Amino acid sequence: MSSPMPMPIRVLLIGLLAATGLSFAQPANPVQAEDSGAGYRIAGIVQSRTDARPLSRARVQITDVRNPQKFQFVITAEDGRFVFDHLPAGKYSLTGAKRGFISASYDQHEQFSTAIVTGAGLATENLVLKLAPGAVITGRVLDEAGEPVRHAELTLYSDNHQEGVDQILPARNAMTDDLGAYEMTLLMPGTYFLSVRATPWYATRSPSQAASSEPDASGNSAITIDRSLDVAYPVTYYSDATEADSAAPIPVAGGERLQIDFHLNPVPALHLLFRVRGDNQHGYSFPQFEQPTFGGSTFFQPTGAGMVSPGVVEISGIPAGRYNIRLQGQGASTQMNGVDLAKDGEELDSSAAEAMGSGKVLVQIPGAASIPSKFTVGLRSKGRMFAAVRPLDEKGLAELDQVPPGRYAIFVWGARKPYSIARVSADGAQVLGHTVTVTAGASASVTLTIVPGNVAVQGIVKREGKAFPGAMVVLVPKNPEGNLDLFRRDQSDLDGTFSLRDVVPGAYTVLAIENGWDLNWSEPGVIAAYAKHGRLIQVSDSNGKSLNLAEAIELQPK
Repeated sequence: MSSPMPMPIRVLLIGLLAATGLSFAQPANPVQAEDSGAGYRIAGIVQSRTDARPLSRARVQITDVRNPQKFQFVITAEDGRFVFDHLPAGKYSLTGAKRGFISASYDQHEQFSTAIVTGAGLATENLVLKLAPGAVITGRVLDEAGEPVRHAELTLYSDNHQEGVDQILPARNAMTDDLGAYEMTLLMPGTYFLSVRATPWYATRSPSQAASSEPDASGNSAITIDRSLDVAYPVTYYSDATEADSAAPIPVAGGERLQIDFHLNPVPALHLLFRVRGDNQHGYSFPQFEQPTFGGSTFFQPTGAGMVSPGVVEISGIPAGRYNIRLQGQGASTQMNGVDLAKDGEELDSSAAEAMGSGKVLVQIPGAASIPSKFTVGLRSKGRMFAAVRPLDEKGLAELDQVPPGRYAIFVWGARKPYSIARVSADGAQVLGHTVTVTAGASASVTLTIVPGNVAVQGIVKREGKAFPGAMVVLVPKNPEGNLDLFRRDQSDLDGTFSLRDVVPGAYTVLAIENGWDLNWSEPGVIAAYAKHGRLIQVSDSNGKSLNLAEAIELQPK
């Protein structure tokens, strides 16, 4: 079952009052026992995930899955125990929260959890709700003299597996204070990477060669600046690496407090000359710099940029390294990828840059008279960076420009109800599933046929004839490659049931895996081994709002 929506602020305030020992009123719309005499109970203990110690004064809430407006909460006793009495038969989400711990639902994995089902023959009175204590990464950023670096920008990256493959993605940012200190709190247990960007406070940009060679009004040459002060800090990763590929992982356990300090060392700043397109009437293109980072990229802002002569731009304050350079302005945008910048005064000719792609995306909904308002289409790279995002006009058309060459997954979002892509066709771009490959300078026309995902596939997971809770249930499209947006997942509830929502009509395989959360389930070669033992189904519009599977899905070991 997916995690419930965030609790109302009013309820959170009541919980805080309870945690401080003050009296509080029962929340509105509590779960009520029906007049049928039903009297089921949900009870158990809240424990720390790291050492299993009971957690007193934790806030525990149950919410009716079918009617989220019905909820109630209790505060755990000194022994960490909680009880909800006189409940009707039903399905409830169970969540816990305590200061200093990460709020979580029962047996939570990613955004999924197991709902508690009350009814005859179901054991719901000895539940263990585990909360992980939040971890902290703190430290200082110091310069080469051991002095604090103020306003340094730190980026925390996490090892993320939510899309069925390991990806290192940005997770959080922080800035150092006047003492060079930073802190990142309430971190989930996991593996992280950390980088820092900063500018030396004393850095002075030397004048350009063109400017320094010209005499001033008195006939003297322009004043030069000590080049030892013309320096920059390279982006630095823990520990002391200047390339993302060499960054050291930071394993973080629940409740751990890690001290991660950085000592930045300046390097000579480069002065670079770019010959760019343009003219005085229409303007010139200017370079923008990106550095490769964990499969994606991050912008690097030079400290100086200016036109030294018509068609010649000088860039300063750049440390040596590998960059992707995008030139935007007059005419078509271009990009130079993987450029090693190491020589001061180097002159680069932008005529060698590749032209970026452009195109139009037309979205069609069969049988619909118009496109929903606020609909947006985007192209996303493997590193989860969006290369282009545009809203659709009233005709369902979006124009995309400045798209770097590469392969992109297509996404649509923004409507009140979920839509998914059913078909993709294109002129001027290669299509594989719901992905397109854009080549340098290409102008493509892409047509998307989208349909509402309005079918829920429901069933039960069993192992050796008994209902199995906590299994990862996966709905695999007929052609997995390039169709990540058609996958659906859920976690089986206490009675083994599951519901895969917003399914688009088509052919699928349903399967259930025990402890499969760290599997590379989105990789066709991995999921194919499990799909051989799954259940083939056909979802169509005629299924209405739900497709109920008559036979149980047999649990597979990881």
